[in-house]
Amino acid sequence: MPSSRLAVDIGGTFTDLALEHLGKRTTLKVLTTPAAPEEGVMTGVRAILAMAGVAPEAVGLVIHGTTLATNALIERKGARTALITTAGFRDVLTMRNESRYDQYDLNLLLPEPLVPRHLRLPVPERIDHAGAVLAPLDEEAVHALIPLLARENVESVAVGFLHSFVNPAHEARVGEILAAARPDLFVSLSSEVSPEMREWERFSTTTANAYVRPLMARYLGRLEEGLRTLGLSAPIFLMLSGGGLTTVETACRFPIRLVESGPAGGAIFSAHIARESALDRVLSFDMGGTTAKICLIDDFRPQAAKSFEVARVGRFRKGSGLPLSIPVIEMVEIGAGGGSLAHVDAMGRIAVGPESAGADPGPASYGRGGTSPAVTDANLLLGRYDPARFAGGKLPLDSAAAAAALSRAVAAPLGLATEMAALGVVEMVDENMANAARVHAIESGKTYEGRTLIAFGGGGPVHACRIAEKLGIRSILVPSGAGVGSAIGFLRAPVAYELVRSLYQRLSAFDTNAVNHLLAAMTEEAEAVVAAGSFGARLSETRTAFMRYVGQGHEIPVPVPPRALGPDDVAGLRAAYDAAYARFYDRPVPGSDIEVLSFSVIVSTVPEPLAPPDAHARGAAPNGAAVPPDFLQSVRDSATGEIAEWPVFARTALHPGSRIAGPAIIAEDETSTLVGPGWSVALNGFGYLALSQEAQ
Repeated sequence: MPSSRLAVDIGGTFTDLALEHLGKRTTLKVLTTPAAPEEGVMTGVRAILAMAGVAPEAVGLVIHGTTLATNALIERKGARTALITTAGFRDVLTMRNESRYDQYDLNLLLPEPLVPRHLRLPVPERIDHAGAVLAPLDEEAVHALIPLLARENVESVAVGFLHSFVNPAHEARVGEILAAARPDLFVSLSSEVSPEMREWERFSTTTANAYVRPLMARYLGRLEEGLRTLGLSAPIFLMLSGGGLTTVETACRFPIRLVESGPAGGAIFSAHIARESALDRVLSFDMGGTTAKICLIDDFRPQAAKSFEVARVGRFRKGSGLPLSIPVIEMVEIGAGGGSLAHVDAMGRIAVGPESAGADPGPASYGRGGTSPAVTDANLLLGRYDPARFAGGKLPLDSAAAAAALSRAVAAPLGLATEMAALGVVEMVDENMANAARVHAIESGKTYEGRTLIAFGGGGPVHACRIAEKLGIRSILVPSGAGVGSAIGFLRAPVAYELVRSLYQRLSAFDTNAVNHLLAAMTEEAEAVVAAGSFGARLSETRTAFMRYVGQGHEIPVPVPPRALGPDDVAGLRAAYDAAYARFYDRPVPGSDIEVLSFSVIVSTVPEPLAPPDAHARGAAPNGAAVPPDFLQSVRDSATGEIAEWPVFARTALHPGSRIAGPAIIAEDETSTLVGPGWSVALNGFGYLALSQEAQ
């Protein structure tokens, strides 16, 4: 692995950078440039290389994550896209699966398909569930669509036929015809993007891929060109939603796999910290400028899924968005970041988010033209930030502007003092995040008892104590570099690729030859992708079967040995499924046959061994001597509403073994850690802040 690596994470408000060079790490936050994200990246890259004294040609690897694809889907700013599909099935995207996410809402809203009906183009063809051709592809009908695509200024085409996940021949032929006639078109085949059963999910994923593909291809091209202009000749890798890294070429073909790339980096960061600290039950809490992300991590692995939902029209309502069948790290993401805007709703309640001030204009206190109050403004008025030292002094905050915005939008309508309005905003956003975490734990069949909260992102350490109190968590860890945790997570991520394929099997008639053939082909394909960036590292392989009792509607993942299966393995799969089912539903169902709907294969580089903590790297606190605070700051406690003078300590002044009793603030350039009353903090051997709550 190259000794010098640069990671860049573009968020809605800040672009975070982390550079590791010869064992040393340099981090930086710069404002995102929404109109042209690559400009913010170039600004940050120039600055961080200068800070570290590293020449561009010395960087051996660049790792990047971005929310650009996600934003294009949410804001409907993708390419003009058409869908070519089996005759009689043009309305699959509208009909969905006919389920209702709210059974009692008579005015139920559903997201509009990314492709309008007049651009959903049916052609005669039909393949059955076993892959046999019932009706050949009408190639003349495909050729007849080409003038229409030109008239409608279609830039990208999705191709989705029934049962193409079993036999992709018809889709492949359409791709050949379009490539010959219109080589400028971007073409996405469902048999390549999402080769799984369930046509609505497969078509939705493929159209979403087609919708963002031109945008992402152009952006990645500009980014690559800009980095080369700066003198960086290193290969560029992209963070995938599933937690692995892949090449620019693969990212350009399947940009839909990037939708959760930034949050995935945060989860990888937390998993690395958990493994390093031997914490087998962790809650990852990443609060940035626009959103907060919550992820459960057990046995050093983030919770994973093979589907995701984007652009929900019902806030936090499962089933109200566009389904994407892609490998993802499973997490809850809510509009509760530092830039989330506060207002009073129609019922006279304080509401926060999901709208965000973003980077332009940003919260009112940024002094960049923002007039609406954000969470950052409320935190400032509660005394949690020193306005002159925010972002290391690079972005001083305007307290008067924050007070004016909160007074106008929240305090005046409710008849509150401005400081109490700020308290209400912060308490509301904390409760929103805690409630989302509670729901996520319930849906996952897990609890928070005995877990450690790993807090990072610009806002995570600020809100961590209050979130932990609401969830009953008594232990918090704030790693070094917490303000840019997702970017650091990119540097910890393996080069990996995951494939999911459908192959229907019943255990009572399990065809080991067919399954072995499929898994071997998937392994070969994944290894080819990973080989482009493995740098000679050892590879590992993980196989999973998604199984259910016959007649059920949802599958449970079950590990599969990474080798050729034999007849004796069928009993092992049955036992593994029964055990997994019992963990979810208390007991198995004896006598029921089990069916396998799909398989996944992950090929990944093996993580480097962890170094032990260096308790003396920065010198031990002499004889346990107390560290004097830099100054005192008036802070209003969000739990009690009381004002007190809290000591503020510079994190760089602490040494391993230093211990401070709360209330206190540990300040650093990219974030601040609030140590609430009843909490204490110590700097451990890794240089991490370990917070613990006193027994009540």
